[in-house]
Amino acid sequence: MDGGGGEDGKQQPHLVLAHKLFLLSQPDLDDLAKVGLRDDVLAAVKSDDMAALYESLGANGVLETDAALLSEMRGRIEEETRKFDEKIADAEENLGESEVREAHLAKSLYFIRVGEKEKALEQLKITEGKTVAVGQKMDLVFYALQIGLFHMDFDLISKSIDKAKILFEEGGDWERKNRLKVYEGLYCMATRDFKKATSLFLDSISTFTTYELFPYDTFIFYTVLTSVITLDRVSLKQKVVDAPEILTVIGKVPHLSEFLNSLYNCQYKSFFVAFSGLTEQIKLDRYLQPHFRYFMR
Repeated sequence: MDGGGGEDGKQQPHLVLAHKLFLLSQPDLDDLAKVGLRDDVLAAVKSDDMAALYESLGANGVLETDAALLSEMRGRIEEETRKFDEKIADAEENLGESEVREAHLAKSLYFIRVGEKEKALEQLKITEGKTVAVGQKMDLVFYALQIGLFHMDFDLISKSIDKAKILFEEGGDWERKNRLKVYEGLYCMATRDFKKATSLFLDSISTFTTYELFPYDTFIFYTVLTSVITLDRVSLKQKVVDAPEILTVIGKVPHLSEFLNSLYNCQYKSFFVAFSGLTEQIKLDRYLQPHFRYFMR
């Protein structure tokens, strides 16, 4: 997982995987689409040796478990963990503090990659103890936030956001502060605090760099959706309908422009047509789907 911004504007692979796992659990999705998704999930799990996830997906009937493959994955994890421990021991004995920290960080990132949630969080804590710079400490919090989002562990996400805010009191750069706003906005949206989500998203429109979470057009989709629910007509016009950043990408999201503009212009027939077009996207979004009935009201 990438604690920094999304590399080359790419979404974090584990969050792509989490979305595919979510889609596999949806009864509305047709069986043919699920065959392709199962293949994608299996390929991702195998490429990152995600033994714990593979086992739980087998137990839940999502994938068929191959005992030999599971054993191979576990063997590789044990071997790699042993190598990381050797590197840490060598760094502690022969190298400086920054090399010790790097060795611990590498082990943290490995546990994240193989999907060992508790071990990853424990190792991030150890790495934090070896970290002095506020920016580097913040990056560790972003790793924890990404773990939280993968597992939809709202307690972990909430605590990590609070921790990040305390760190920012010590310092921290604007780029990381702006990224945190999007993480917090996503958390607020997922926990149905749409008003706060709207405020955080609108604050981030011109500074968005959190491509590791989702593409910019998805961010605009969330921003428009939460704004429509929470803003009064004047604010909606000023902050959303006429916002140049929104205007440049709103056309990329099917039905979104018609949804926003027909509502603002009180063209309710067009609004309901556009909204029914958006319902599928809301239903197949892992952060919005739990609020589907709320939106329908």
